[in-house]
Amino acid sequence: MSLPLRAALFISVFSIVSPGSAGAQEGFWSGDWYLTLGGAGFVAPKFEGDNGRSLQFSPIISLGRQNSKQARFSSRNDSISFALIDQGSIRAGVAAKLIMPRDGDTSDDLKGLKKVKLGGELGGFVDIYPTDWIRARAEIRQGIRSHDGVVADVSVDAFTDLQPDLRLSGGPRATWASNGYNDAYYKVTPSESAASGLSAYDPGSGLHSVGVGAALTWKATEQLELTSFAEYKRLTGDVADSSLVRERGSKNQVMFGVSASYKFGFSLP
Repeated sequence: MSLPLRAALFISVFSIVSPGSAGAQEGFWSGDWYLTLGGAGFVAPKFEGDNGRSLQFSPIISLGRQNSKQARFSSRNDSISFALIDQGSIRAGVAAKLIMPRDGDTSDDLKGLKKVKLGGELGGFVDIYPTDWIRARAEIRQGIRSHDGVVADVSVDAFTDLQPDLRLSGGPRATWASNGYNDAYYKVTPSESAASGLSAYDPGSGLHSVGVGAALTWKATEQLELTSFAEYKRLTGDVADSSLVRERGSKNQVMFGVSASYKFGFSLP
């Protein structure tokens, strides 16, 4: 990641959370808040680019201000997020993502390749509601320990209530990744090539994938939500050309599963 890009990312996050910001001067922490906790169980490729699938789990965590005037929408694709700005049609804050390790124990197809360590990604997000039934979201995150690259996700979801307690949603997704990320997951050095049997490969940065997702959410109570979902994405560019994908995996990635989350409300003085 270049120095100017690192500086821009740091300044953008710092300017939001700085105690000297206008929001902090007006008593930022005071008021009504919500904390959403939950998890998703799903069937998905064992690793990004794999053609096999396994049962997996991911957490759901979100924190923000209560706002009864604006309908809120969330997706299982959203990273763990903390809303620092919540003004009706615009919501922004800090986003973080846990990255699980990946090595030869994940799949035999990865034997001989460098291990991806347990780590995470930290950055920011912006939600925009151009109408009361569409949410556009963008995230940009810097890798920590697992990789030293930058990942940017963009998604647009339309949502409609089939019943007062039943919501259908879906829309397109796209991901961009820098060479720091692609090196960690798709680079095959000459020594790794000899150990794994894969062709040597050195990816660059670019569009990582494009896809679409859909979900059906049942609001069982005011606090409890249950969701079933399905997603498809196609790997593109240097990622799709990786020897790991071409020789042992697939460009087409499909996943489906269910999730449950509970929303806690609380107030701060």
